[in-house]
Amino acid sequence: MDIKEIRKDFPIFDNNNIAYLDSGATSQRPRQVIEKVNKFYEKANSNPHRGSYKLSIEATQAYEGSRRKVAEFINAKYPEEIIFTKNATEALNLIAYSYGMDNIKNGDEIVISIMEHHSNLVPWQKVVKKNNATLKYMYINDNFELDKNEIESKITKNTKIVGITHVSNVLGTINPVKDIIDIAHKNGAVVVLDVSQSIPHMKIDVQNLDADFVVFSGHKMLAPLGIGVLYGKKDILDNMSPFILGGDMIEYVYEQDTTFAPLPNKFEAGTQNVGGAVGLAAAMDYIESIGYDNIEKAEREVVEYAISKLRSLDFIKLYCTNNLENHLSVLSFNVNGIHPHDVSTILDSVNVAIRSGNHCAQPLLRFLGIDSTCRASFSFYNTKEDVDKLILGLNKANELFNKYKR
Repeated sequence: MDIKEIRKDFPIFDNNNIAYLDSGATSQRPRQVIEKVNKFYEKANSNPHRGSYKLSIEATQAYEGSRRKVAEFINAKYPEEIIFTKNATEALNLIAYSYGMDNIKNGDEIVISIMEHHSNLVPWQKVVKKNNATLKYMYINDNFELDKNEIESKITKNTKIVGITHVSNVLGTINPVKDIIDIAHKNGAVVVLDVSQSIPHMKIDVQNLDADFVVFSGHKMLAPLGIGVLYGKKDILDNMSPFILGGDMIEYVYEQDTTFAPLPNKFEAGTQNVGGAVGLAAAMDYIESIGYDNIEKAEREVVEYAISKLRSLDFIKLYCTNNLENHLSVLSFNVNGIHPHDVSTILDSVNVAIRSGNHCAQPLLRFLGIDSTCRASFSFYNTKEDVDKLILGLNKANELFNKYKR
């Protein structure tokens, strides 16, 4: 795979010398995706499902064709198991309200990891408080990983829901989700799997994983902002109550009662982001044209190069497992004596874009004894030259602050 040729597909890099190292927050978009979205709005813009005229039919075909593409991409058994949302956050809230509120009872337990994004944590806090249940955490070891003893001790017969991120958005740790799903199912629990940080980088097969719910955001995997996916097993989704009520999720409305449309419409009230869905399908086409094997190889080479360079700097604290087979795409670190926001600002002055802050994972950072980190996150369009720019910028930041320390 020729990275220089690949980068030509991304308009953001045209005459722009930026080292973009924040793909874990939002990836850049290739022309192929942008063009497909523009084509929809130029040629087929209309409300899907609502009209019998040509444009509406074309919009419906584009929208439902995107659903079929997503189902095929993640190997869902049925297209109607794919529910379009704004993002993973909305998908997780949908599960918490429509499944959690109705199925968690007094004395039940929900188990999540300390690595969870707030979106897979705060909704469960609400569910347990409302239903007088308990929220338990699986904690990481000194190598920033979940070990089997911790998993088996926390998931018990009292566990009804397990929420787990496939890859930590702070640590880059790849969690043993297949083992967690197996243990949860043996104990009768339902599993909610967040693959937002993994699906841009590795193949996700929902039938092989056997998770009950899987969520992700399109904007982290080359697609437009504002489109996300909830996958759920059909039998579970069929028995869930709707999350949002209104147009297009209705079957019949009477003065005092309403019946709801079948899947997937039951969970897609109102006019949907058809352009976003088209863009997501185009992003999946683009990923397939490159191939996950090529993506993984290119990213691993750059990420491991970055790890070696960061570890060579004696003023850097790196939060990363030593087992690089269990690590993916994200590197969190701190510069001794410099706040991450200051580091990020200095790096921006030399055209290096990273994230600084708590990364919507305050409980994890509190567990680690820190308030915030710098975070560099990578995609297949990144190069070793991007890493070199990062290292030069970090040396500049360290030298600048050392002057004031003296």
